[in-house]
This record gives sequence, C-alpha cells and structure tokens, in this order.
Amino acid sequence: MKKYLTLALMLLPSLALAEDVLDTGDTAWMMMSAALVLFMTPAGLALFYSGMTRSKNVLNTYAMVLSAFVVAFVAWIAAGYSIAFGTAESASMQTVVGGLSHMFLNGINWNDLSGTYPTYVFVVFQGTFAAITVAIASGSVIERIKFSTWIVFVAIWVVAVYAPVTHMVWGGDGALLFDAGALDFAGGTVVHMNGGLAGLVLAFLVGKRAGYNKVAMKPMSVMLTALGAAILWFGWFGFNGGSAFGANAIAGLAYLTTALAPSVAAITWILLEWFVYKKPTLLGAASGVVAGLVAITPAAGFVDVGGAMIIGAVGSVVAFFGVATLKKRLGYDDSLDAFGIHFLAGLWGALATAIFALKDNDLLWDGPLKESGDRMGQFMVQVESVVVVGVFTLIGTVVVYYLAMALTGGARVDEETEQVGLDESVHGEKALNI
Repeated sequence: MKKYLTLALMLLPSLALAEDVLDTGDTAWMMMSAALVLFMTPAGLALFYSGMTRSKNVLNTYAMVLSAFVVAFVAWIAAGYSIAFGTAESASMQTVVGGLSHMFLNGINWNDLSGTYPTYVFVVFQGTFAAITVAIASGSVIERIKFSTWIVFVAIWVVAVYAPVTHMVWGGDGALLFDAGALDFAGGTVVHMNGGLAGLVLAFLVGKRAGYNKVAMKPMSVMLTALGAAILWFGWFGFNGGSAFGANAIAGLAYLTTALAPSVAAITWILLEWFVYKKPTLLGAASGVVAGLVAITPAAGFVDVGGAMIIGAVGSVVAFFGVATLKKRLGYDDSLDAFGIHFLAGLWGALATAIFALKDNDLLWDGPLKESGDRMGQFMVQVESVVVVGVFTLIGTVVVYYLAMALTGGARVDEETEQVGLDESVHGEKALNI
C-alpha cells in the first residue's frame, strides 16, 4: 500500500512531482515554526538548564547548549541532512541511512519545493531538531565534561547517531521504522528518547560530579529555569505544529494538544510534590510542563483532547518517578535529569501514541492502525521502534564518546577545574548572581 504521498514528498524532496506548487501560507508557517524551534535551544533550553546548575558553572552550561546548537546545525548541513533524508545507493543501506548525495545540500536548488514550501525551509526546520536533540544530552554531564570534548562529541554524534535515527523513523519509503509503520509525529523517539538516552550514557561514562550526594548542589536560579520552561513551551508550538508540514487542520490539532498536555502535566507534578514532599515547588511545576511537552510530542497531531490529557498526566508521573526515585536507586548522576524527563516521558509518549491515536487522522502513515485499525499491532510496532532507537543510540553514543575522548585527550576536567568552576577555569568569565 502506497505511503502517505504528501509526507513522502516532504521527506524526500528529490522525488517531488512537477505539479508541486508553492503555497505562501504553508511557507510562512514552516518558516515561523523553524524560528520557534530555533528559539527553544539557545534561549529556552539554555536558560532552563543554566538556572538549575551551580553559579560557578552557569556560563559553561549556557555555552554547552549554545555551542551544541551551532555545531550541530553546521554538521547537519554538512552531512546530517543527506544521511537523514537523502537516498542511499542500495536498498539495504536505505533501511538505515540515506546516503551522502546531498552533502552541503549538493543537488538541492534554492527554488526546489518539499510539497508546498521550499526545501531549504525543510532543511532548516529539521536542522533545529537535530540541534536541540544533542543539546538535551548536555544536561546529564554539565559541571564536569571538557568543553573541547563536548564540541567534538556534538559534531560526530549528530552525523553518526542522530541522522541515522531520523532516517529510520522519518526517512520515507525504504527506511526501517517508517516502513514498519512506526508513528512519531514530532520526535518522541527521534528527539527525546534519543537525546535523553545519550545523556544517560554520557553520565555513566564521564562519572559523577565531585561531592555528588555529599555536598549541596543548589540551583543558581529557579526563576531562570521557569523562564526557560516558558520559552520552551512557546517554541514547542513550532516544534509540534510545524510537524504538520503546513498551515492545516492537523497543525491546529497539534496546537491544542501542545497547550493542553503540559498544563495537565504541570498540575500533576504539583500534586505529586504536595503529596510526597508537602511543598509544591516552582522547579517542579516547570519540570512538569517540560515532561508534558515531551510526552505529547510523538502524539501531538494524532490524538484528541482525552488522549492529550492522559498522555500529559501519565508523562508527568513517569518523569517524576525517574527524577525522584529511579535516579536514586540506580545511583547515576544525571545532573539536570535529561534521562528522567526526556527519555522516560518520550518513551511513554511513543507507546501511548498507539493507544490514543485517532484512526481517521489524515496524517497517519501506513501501519497496523491505519490499515486495519489494529491497535495492538500498532503498539508492537511502537515497541519495535523504541527498542531499535534505544539500542542504536546506546551503542552509537558509546562509540562516539570514546572517539571524542581520544581526539581531545580525555573527557573530564581535572579536579582543580571542577572545584573552582568551569566558568572561570574554562571560559575566564563569571556570572552575576541573579
């Protein structure tokens, strides 16, 4: 059965048909969505993370997120886009990677279209996704990883791990998980599971911060974190709404669910803290918002109001468990809870998509749910997708880490640098207390 044609044209611009006509409304929406997603990383995520770190490392934290964006975007243009959305030389390769024919956007002209808007806009939109994915992982290793190692890791990881995962899920006909019918509207597996798991792997490989669980590690500014969460939420309307690839009814549905799910998730987190700790915190409310956004991302354009509310609420519970319980039991130092919030809530959202997706949704691509209404079959496809992405990310991140470490002479800062703080030791700067 032929794949959903419009999506295939968007994902495979080289196959666009002659009758493709630029639509100014879709073009404007996709350009604005790309700008919104861009705003999420060097502003939203950077502030969200910086506020949670200690004052002696706040500038380094911001620099890691900002550098992740700029390095990742260049790597995306150089090779990532081609690997993710190009066409491989053989069918067997096409299952995992898209080839290198579009390196540095070779073969793509400024006036080429992806459906109803310029291909260059699609390239930028998807590049912002690549950048925020690797930036998410930085939250697991702030305050102790070498800045040089981080830069090298980002450049390699985007090409070697992120791009193949993107291809397998969103790469169109011939791609492993796309052909299987895996549903991921805006990046539950591609972005959040991918980035969150990479963060956990890095946390184990780099090791715990000096004094972890022995000395207080208080956030510099919860206000900055709350502001960052608000900016993330604002940008997420482009993240999810733009994934409808046009100014259409599906974008409207994604807009609604992107507003509703994190609202329910924030309320849920507040109630959990009230019950467990007797004090609801602003940090908890902000974390609940992000957990709800993460959880709804793979399902944003597929579910209705009821599904969005359940996904948001359960996503908050799952993330709260990861942050408050799982991390303590397993003993890992995930500095800013990238794994607890992004991976676990993303995992739940990916699986929940099969449970709550509307069968008559026009954007569903071929799979058990669309073809025969088989929810259990769709659920098993979703399980397959999270397992494949999890294994690929785990192995790929380990390999890239050791390569980056070898190229930079070790991955961890020395004891004195960690004690003094990376702001002054690495960057020669010091943040004012806010």
